[in-house]
Amino acid sequence: MLAVTLAMALSLPEALERAKAAAPELARLRALEAAASASVDETRAARRPGVDLQAGYTRQSNVPEYAVPQPDGSLEVIFPNIPDNVVLRAQTSVPLYTGGRLTGQREAAEHRRDAATGEVATGTLDLVYETTEAFWELVTARERVRVLTLSLAAYEQHLADARHRESLGLAPRSEPLTVQAERDQSELARVQAENAAAVAEANLARLADLPPGTPIEPTEPLDGAAAQPEPLETLVEAALAARPERKSLDARRRALEKQADVERASRLPQLTAAAGYDYNDPNRRIVPVQDGWEDSWDVSLRASFQAYDGGRSKAAATRYRSEAESVAHQLDDFDRRVRLDVTARRLGVDAARRGAEVATRAEAAAAEAERIVRDRYLEGVATNAERLDAEVALQRARLDRAEALAAWRVASARLARAVGR
Repeated sequence: MLAVTLAMALSLPEALERAKAAAPELARLRALEAAASASVDETRAARRPGVDLQAGYTRQSNVPEYAVPQPDGSLEVIFPNIPDNVVLRAQTSVPLYTGGRLTGQREAAEHRRDAATGEVATGTLDLVYETTEAFWELVTARERVRVLTLSLAAYEQHLADARHRESLGLAPRSEPLTVQAERDQSELARVQAENAAAVAEANLARLADLPPGTPIEPTEPLDGAAAQPEPLETLVEAALAARPERKSLDARRRALEKQADVERASRLPQLTAAAGYDYNDPNRRIVPVQDGWEDSWDVSLRASFQAYDGGRSKAAATRYRSEAESVAHQLDDFDRRVRLDVTARRLGVDAARRGAEVATRAEAAAAEAERIVRDRYLEGVATNAERLDAEVALQRARLDRAEALAAWRVASARLARAVGR
């Protein structure tokens, strides 16, 4: 017995939530964001004291002992033969002054993390737009199938009438053949529309992480009006403030500037404090050396200065500054393009809205014209060509309306993506 796969009712918000939860590209960007956050923790940890624990055992060959004769005739062993040597050491160190190197590394890492966060937001916006477009593409394809199915039913009725008129000798043989040709053209268009709907359904299933072959029933009506957009200047200001691509570029510029500061700081003096504790057998810092466990400790203050590095740090700082300048120019270009992008998308929404209104009126007019011609044809006062023309015009008007409504929806989604929503 064949298993029946039930269709899944899916609204646009549900499709978006499923896509956000399952998109591999978003998961990849989130992993990079997590790596950038870990890099920030790594730079912060560099300012904290580090503790090293060491343990070692060495077996040495036997050597003659070195002893010093004493006034009473005895021998004082100065360097005994101790072949077994065990070393235990705990050591800690903390940077006291690095010329701003560690601070710069932390701030650069924070900016890189902000850039990664912006890339996640950018990927989310791209996914929202792609899923929205796929959703309305499926709705539109299903509407095409519905319209063409209605047209086929009308053609079938017309074809039956034409054959009946031919059988009564009221119409020539060419009349049913002409209707048959139009009917077959409509059938071909429906086959193509069904194929397009199947492809759109598979694409939406991929984005929404549904099992392959799952039938999808979109629940959003195509007839619903899209929200009216805000004034252009308001949208441009919102885009400049909200576009994650801009935030990501600015964060990368700041990271490169901080990295240049880090390279300059590497040429400044570095100061480090360290302390250690030894518990060894034997402890060779204690003379005379004796077989047995002895402890000792040390505290040190180390200063270092790189007098000459062949120009490496200067060249690296110049490279980072140049890269930061390049990103700054890219950011300036992005700001200039935002206005054009938002303007084009805003005009696209207006044009799509007017197109949907015109297509809706055209469909209503075509439906009324087809009804009038059909009645006149049945009364024998209209020709077969007139009725066919009216039916073809109605079919085209219905398809045009579906395309116009879908274009309005997609244009609104494009505007939202341009604004960064």
